[in-house]
Amino acid sequence: MSASDTKNFIVEAANLVRDVEGPAGTLRILDDVSIRVARGESVAITGPSGSGKSTLVALLAGLDLPTSGGVRLAGQDLNALDEDGRAKLRAGRVGFVFQAFYLIETLTARENVMLPLEIAGRPDAADQAADWLSRVGLGDRQDHYPRQLSGGEQQRVAICRAFAIEPQMLFADEPTGNLDDRASDQISELLFSLCDAGQSALILVTHDSVLAGRCQRRIALANGRLVRVD
Repeated sequence: MSASDTKNFIVEAANLVRDVEGPAGTLRILDDVSIRVARGESVAITGPSGSGKSTLVALLAGLDLPTSGGVRLAGQDLNALDEDGRAKLRAGRVGFVFQAFYLIETLTARENVMLPLEIAGRPDAADQAADWLSRVGLGDRQDHYPRQLSGGEQQRVAICRAFAIEPQMLFADEPTGNLDDRASDQISELLFSLCDAGQSALILVTHDSVLAGRCQRRIALANGRLVRVD
């Protein structure tokens, strides 16, 4: 592969294996998984519970390291970086949205969105956070704490927090899993529209076939192995 070809991919994973030690011995969570995601592309990762989806996302994002194999994120080899180096690489480039909202309960909606902006050294963090919340219909809820917000509203705050840094890559792990149908539809529309607007690549873990169908490609896992790549 030429250098110019490599530059077209935001994430490249080669021959990933992830083993964990358990009471019965070594358990293989992922077995020889290789994928590439182009800049601006949306990819769904599907499969039954326990198939390795969340483990794969953790490896692709550099939150964990493989037993063997490697990942390049934004052109950098994650195996060559320590934990601080991987965190520095993610800062300002990578956003996360999870099924659990992971909002800080003692911070307001605006303060939660400000966090990644402050970490990135943005002096306008407060104004940017307020603008993002207004864009998703929470302009009048900025000073509310997570416990004062509905599930759908909390997930919108989490999405603002992820997109505020204008990420090149967004990882979303079951982002609608805790929501009712109406809120799920709203969050799905918001997620894809913001990705399109910001040309962010999206890796989406989901059990929802309709949501997966909105992605440009689909990857399916079973027992830690790739069984389908569209």
